[in-house]
Amino acid sequence: MPTVLITGANRGLGLEFAKQYAADGWSVIATCRNPIGVGELAQIEGDIAVYGLDVNNPPSLDRFVADLDGRAIDVLINNAGVYGPKGITAKDVTVEDWMPVMQTNMMAPLFLARALLENVSKGDRKLIVNISSIMGSVEKGAAGSEYIYRSSKVALNMVMASYAQEIADTKVAVVMFHPGWVQTDMGGASATLTPTQSITGLRSSIEKLSFKDTGKFMNYDGTPMPW
Repeated sequence: MPTVLITGANRGLGLEFAKQYAADGWSVIATCRNPIGVGELAQIEGDIAVYGLDVNNPPSLDRFVADLDGRAIDVLINNAGVYGPKGITAKDVTVEDWMPVMQTNMMAPLFLARALLENVSKGDRKLIVNISSIMGSVEKGAAGSEYIYRSSKVALNMVMASYAQEIADTKVAVVMFHPGWVQTDMGGASATLTPTQSITGLRSSIEKLSFKDTGKFMNYDGTPMPW
């Protein structure tokens, strides 16, 4: 039975990832900051274990890695992310608003991938998947606003593309995905995709990945995304 680890699994895309993988017979390791009172996540049937993990807290990460005790992970999905204040323009942006988003969206995925590289290396699939955004594409996502979120996803893409090269000798593939514009708390009700549609497409694309795809930035349907 393959194993998937999903961060930010208590809502939105992470919750839908957990539902679909559990329904498909995978062993699911689901994380969220507070594992108590997780609502729908607690109701998912199948082989699923919920762990508390604050991706921005080093002691929390250390405890989580220790609890896994070297368990093999086939697919690690860095899904946890935040948007930060909306409608931010250059005249509005502050360090206090910017830094927490950069920490969650760019630093934490690398730190988690680094901490669990040995676990992923033991898996059969050997995949580290990072949920990015079209707003992290300079060609497609640049506009005169939302500096905080856009820059955090550009940074995520660069950091993980670099990490893909650094760990190439392990044959662990590192890939970034735009999930589409999805009807979540972040995407809003007018988005074009439901979580089910987005994650169904993402799972299909993830299933087709191999090491030759390491370092790539893709749309949820598997087509290339411009940097």
